[in-house]
Amino acid sequence: MSVRPFRDINRKKTKVINVGNVKIGGDNPISVQSMTNTLTTDIKATIKQINEIHSEGADLVRVSCPDEDSSKALKEIVKNVNVPIIADIHYHYKRAIEAAKNGASCLRINPGNIGEKNKINEVLKAAKDNNCSIRIGVNAGSLEKDILEKFKEPCPEALVESALRNINILEDQDFFNFKISVKSSDVFLSIKAYQQLSEVTDYPLHLGITEAGSFVSGSVKSSIGVGSLLLDGIGDTIRISLSDDPIKEVKIGNEILKSLNLRHRGVKIISCPSCARQGFQVIDTVKILEEKLSHIKTPVTLSIIGCVVNGPGEAALTDVGITGGRKGNNMLYLSGIQKEKILTEDMISRVVKEVEKKASELEK
Repeated sequence: MSVRPFRDINRKKTKVINVGNVKIGGDNPISVQSMTNTLTTDIKATIKQINEIHSEGADLVRVSCPDEDSSKALKEIVKNVNVPIIADIHYHYKRAIEAAKNGASCLRINPGNIGEKNKINEVLKAAKDNNCSIRIGVNAGSLEKDILEKFKEPCPEALVESALRNINILEDQDFFNFKISVKSSDVFLSIKAYQQLSEVTDYPLHLGITEAGSFVSGSVKSSIGVGSLLLDGIGDTIRISLSDDPIKEVKIGNEILKSLNLRHRGVKIISCPSCARQGFQVIDTVKILEEKLSHIKTPVTLSIIGCVVNGPGEAALTDVGITGGRKGNNMLYLSGIQKEKILTEDMISRVVKEVEKKASELEK
């Protein structure tokens, strides 16, 4: 039993698949992915954005391939990035074949939307021949016509039926290197669909609330939907879909995992909202520290609390802590132990120094 069993999340142990050099499912870390919003045919811009997304902490990056020129561009793109690329394909089976041959590590498709059985078989052969996995991407906005007619509207049962149908298509061709998603912009629908699907399959699940919206509303919806499922032990890879910079998607995704102790990357800051009791400007301090500590990838905990009400208690549980004091005399804590008083004007530089020092120690 762990020291704090109330924090334990019992992840469902799913099958393990490979997306390039990243293992998905089983006991492997929950991966974070995002998607480019450049024109894929603008190879230079796409490579730049992929590298930026990867640098922020994405394990996988998806690229849209709506036409032949885009799928051909993948050949040059994959040569210049160090992260597995997922090709986003919808209806044209030839785009999927081209993407697999040109270096994609995964194809995001709906086999049922590809068309005739011989076309599906060609796609699966290309995927097998090129060690390319597949994501079955079921979406409430693009369900098969007969399923939509049966259920009258998108509902959890409809999404799961579509997923199981597509699973059978792949399994019938002895293709098992795939993960599944059942996305909707409706939080309730998404959660229930994933819960139902998790009960009937052991394939890894890709979580997301699709078309979640702007940065604020989309982050909230995704945190509720994705976070709820992760708390239930469901999910092997996630994407936060925002109408914003893809880098922000990665930030939010990693923060969700960090908050649930499912994966740790970089500095985890515990900070108060500030009030009249604060001994220094908490909000400004946190913003500055977030930026100055963004280069640290090693997991380090940092508490920034403006007064002594909760400050000492929070600092006792973090690697580095600051508690606000009177007349600019703030208390520094290291590994939960009160260390010394530091002046407000020296605080940021000292905190950065101590966090970098702690990260260096942990890396040894």
